[in-house]
Amino acid sequence: MKRGAESEEGIVAFVPIIMGSKSDLDHARAIAEGLKAFGIECEIRVASAHKAARYLLDMLAEYEADPRPKVYITVAGRSNALSGLVDANVTAPVIACPPYSDRFGGADIFSSLRMPSGVAPAVVLEPKGAALLAAKILSLADPSLRERIAQAQKAATQQILHDDQVFQRETR
Repeated sequence: MKRGAESEEGIVAFVPIIMGSKSDLDHARAIAEGLKAFGIECEIRVASAHKAARYLLDMLAEYEADPRPKVYITVAGRSNALSGLVDANVTAPVIACPPYSDRFGGADIFSSLRMPSGVAPAVVLEPKGAALLAAKILSLADPSLRERIAQAQKAATQQILHDDQVFQRETR
Protein backbone atom coordinates (compact mmCIF):
# COMPACT_ATOMS: atom_id res chain seq x y z
CA MET A 1 0.00 0.00 0.00
CA LYS A 2 1.09 3.53 -0.69
CA ARG A 3 1.83 5.85 2.20
CA GLY A 4 0.09 9.23 2.35
CA ALA A 5 1.86 12.54 2.51
CA GLU A 6 2.30 14.02 5.96
CA SER A 7 0.74 17.40 6.61
CA GLU A 8 2.26 20.23 8.63
CA GLU A 9 0.52 18.80 11.71
CA GLY A 10 2.07 15.36 11.14
CA ILE A 11 -1.27 13.76 10.24
CA VAL A 12 -1.26 11.33 7.34
CA ALA A 13 -4.50 10.92 5.40
CA PHE A 14 -5.27 8.15 2.97
CA VAL A 15 -8.24 7.10 0.82
CA PRO A 16 -8.60 3.57 -0.55
CA ILE A 17 -10.80 3.69 -3.67
CA ILE A 18 -12.26 0.23 -4.22
CA MET A 19 -13.93 -0.57 -7.54
CA GLY A 20 -16.29 -3.47 -8.13
CA SER A 21 -14.69 -4.06 -11.53
CA LYS A 22 -12.08 -2.57 -13.83
CA SER A 23 -14.89 -1.09 -15.94
CA ASP A 24 -15.29 1.52 -13.16
CA LEU A 25 -11.75 2.84 -13.67
CA ASP A 26 -12.64 6.17 -15.31
CA HIS A 27 -14.98 6.97 -12.42
CA ALA A 28 -12.32 5.99 -9.87
CA ARG A 29 -9.67 8.07 -11.66
CA ALA A 30 -11.93 11.13 -11.51
CA ILE A 31 -12.23 10.62 -7.74
CA ALA A 32 -8.45 10.25 -7.46
CA GLU A 33 -7.97 13.53 -9.36
CA GLY A 34 -10.30 15.27 -6.92
CA LEU A 35 -8.37 13.88 -3.95
CA LYS A 36 -5.05 14.90 -5.51
CA ALA A 37 -6.31 18.50 -5.76
CA PHE A 38 -6.49 18.50 -1.94
CA GLY A 39 -3.13 16.73 -1.55
CA ILE A 40 -4.70 13.47 -0.37
CA GLU A 41 -3.04 10.19 -1.25
CA CYS A 42 -5.18 7.37 -2.57
CA GLU A 43 -4.92 3.89 -3.95
CA ILE A 44 -7.28 2.38 -6.54
CA ARG A 45 -8.09 -1.30 -6.13
CA VAL A 46 -10.49 -3.85 -7.67
CA ALA A 47 -12.43 -6.22 -5.42
CA SER A 48 -15.93 -7.47 -6.10
CA ALA A 49 -18.22 -8.14 -3.15
CA HIS A 50 -20.05 -10.73 -5.23
CA LYS A 51 -17.19 -12.45 -7.05
CA ALA A 52 -14.25 -12.08 -4.62
CA ALA A 53 -15.65 -11.46 -1.13
CA ARG A 54 -12.80 -13.21 0.73
CA TYR A 55 -10.24 -11.19 -1.22
CA LEU A 56 -12.11 -7.99 -0.36
CA LEU A 57 -12.33 -8.87 3.33
CA ASP A 58 -8.59 -9.65 3.46
CA MET A 59 -7.87 -6.32 1.74
CA LEU A 60 -10.05 -4.48 4.26
CA ALA A 61 -8.31 -6.19 7.19
CA GLU A 62 -4.98 -4.94 5.84
CA TYR A 63 -6.30 -1.39 5.49
CA GLU A 64 -7.90 -1.48 8.93
CA ALA A 65 -4.57 -2.53 10.49
CA ASP A 66 -3.02 0.63 9.00
CA PRO A 67 -3.28 3.36 11.69
CA ARG A 68 -3.56 6.28 9.28
CA PRO A 69 -6.82 8.26 9.20
CA LYS A 70 -8.77 7.10 6.18
CA VAL A 71 -12.03 7.29 4.32
CA TYR A 72 -13.00 4.51 1.93
CA ILE A 73 -14.65 5.32 -1.38
CA THR A 74 -16.42 2.50 -3.19
CA VAL A 75 -17.26 2.54 -6.88
CA ALA A 76 -19.80 -0.06 -7.95
CA GLY A 77 -22.97 0.02 -9.96
CA ARG A 78 -25.76 -2.43 -10.70
CA SER A 79 -26.25 -4.39 -7.50
CA ASN A 80 -23.94 -2.43 -5.22
CA ALA A 81 -23.09 -4.92 -2.49
CA LEU A 82 -19.55 -3.52 -2.38
CA SER A 83 -20.38 -0.37 -0.43
CA GLY A 84 -22.43 -2.18 2.21
CA LEU A 85 -19.90 -4.96 2.65
CA VAL A 86 -17.05 -2.49 3.03
CA ASP A 87 -19.01 -0.33 5.48
CA ALA A 88 -20.04 -3.32 7.59
CA ASN A 89 -16.42 -4.42 7.97
CA VAL A 90 -14.53 -1.17 8.65
CA THR A 91 -14.67 1.51 11.32
CA ALA A 92 -13.74 4.41 9.04
CA PRO A 93 -16.36 6.28 6.98
CA VAL A 94 -17.36 4.86 3.60
CA ILE A 95 -18.57 6.90 0.64
CA ALA A 96 -20.39 5.07 -2.14
CA CYS A 97 -19.89 6.76 -5.50
CA PRO A 98 -21.72 4.54 -8.00
CA PRO A 99 -21.30 5.32 -11.68
CA TYR A 100 -24.56 6.27 -13.37
CA SER A 101 -25.94 3.84 -15.90
CA ASP A 102 -28.63 4.56 -18.47
CA ARG A 103 -29.03 0.82 -18.83
CA PHE A 104 -31.35 0.60 -15.83
CA GLY A 105 -32.79 4.10 -16.11
CA GLY A 106 -30.96 5.09 -12.94
CA ALA A 107 -32.85 2.52 -10.84
CA ASP A 108 -29.64 0.73 -9.88
CA ILE A 109 -28.88 3.69 -7.58
CA PHE A 110 -31.33 2.19 -5.08
CA SER A 111 -28.83 -0.59 -4.32
CA SER A 112 -26.51 2.12 -2.98
CA LEU A 113 -29.23 3.88 -1.00
CA ARG A 114 -31.07 0.99 0.66
CA MET A 115 -28.82 -0.54 3.31
CA PRO A 116 -29.63 -2.80 6.24
CA SER A 117 -29.54 -1.46 9.80
CA GLY A 118 -26.03 -0.94 11.11
CA VAL A 119 -24.65 -0.25 7.64
CA ALA A 120 -24.40 3.41 6.61
CA PRO A 121 -22.21 4.42 3.68
CA ALA A 122 -22.78 7.96 2.44
CA VAL A 123 -23.80 8.18 -1.20
CA VAL A 124 -22.38 10.85 -3.51
CA LEU A 125 -22.97 10.47 -7.23
CA GLU A 126 -20.35 12.84 -8.61
CA PRO A 127 -16.69 11.74 -8.36
CA LYS A 128 -15.42 15.23 -7.46
CA GLY A 129 -18.14 15.46 -4.81
CA ALA A 130 -17.04 12.14 -3.29
CA ALA A 131 -13.47 13.43 -3.16
CA LEU A 132 -14.64 16.64 -1.50
CA LEU A 133 -16.65 14.78 1.14
CA ALA A 134 -13.66 12.54 1.89
CA ALA A 135 -11.47 15.65 2.22
CA LYS A 136 -13.96 17.32 4.56
CA ILE A 137 -14.14 14.21 6.77
CA LEU A 138 -10.35 13.93 6.91
CA SER A 139 -10.03 17.66 7.59
CA LEU A 140 -11.70 17.21 10.98
CA ALA A 141 -8.27 16.14 12.24
CA ASP A 142 -6.13 18.20 9.85
CA PRO A 143 -6.29 22.03 9.98
CA SER A 144 -4.06 22.41 6.91
CA LEU A 145 -6.44 20.27 4.86
CA ARG A 146 -9.36 22.33 6.20
CA GLU A 147 -7.57 25.45 4.94
CA ARG A 148 -7.04 23.89 1.47
CA ILE A 149 -10.76 23.13 1.32
CA ALA A 150 -11.61 26.70 2.32
CA GLN A 151 -9.30 28.02 -0.42
CA ALA A 152 -10.94 25.74 -3.01
CA GLN A 153 -14.38 26.95 -1.94
CA LYS A 154 -13.23 30.57 -2.15
CA ALA A 155 -11.84 29.98 -5.65
CA ALA A 156 -15.14 28.39 -6.74
CA THR A 157 -17.05 31.39 -5.39
CA GLN A 158 -14.73 33.81 -7.19
CA GLN A 159 -15.23 31.88 -10.43
CA ILE A 160 -19.01 32.18 -10.13
CA LEU A 161 -18.78 35.93 -9.45
CA HIS A 162 -16.47 36.35 -12.42
CA ASP A 163 -18.75 34.28 -14.66
CA ASP A 164 -21.75 36.38 -13.63
CA GLN A 165 -19.93 39.62 -14.40
CA VAL A 166 -18.93 38.34 -17.83
CA PHE A 167 -22.47 37.12 -18.47
CA GLN A 168 -23.95 40.47 -17.45
CA ARG A 169 -21.60 42.33 -19.84
CA GLU A 170 -22.41 39.95 -22.70
CA THR A 171 -26.18 40.20 -22.27
CA ARG A 172 -26.45 43.98 -22.07
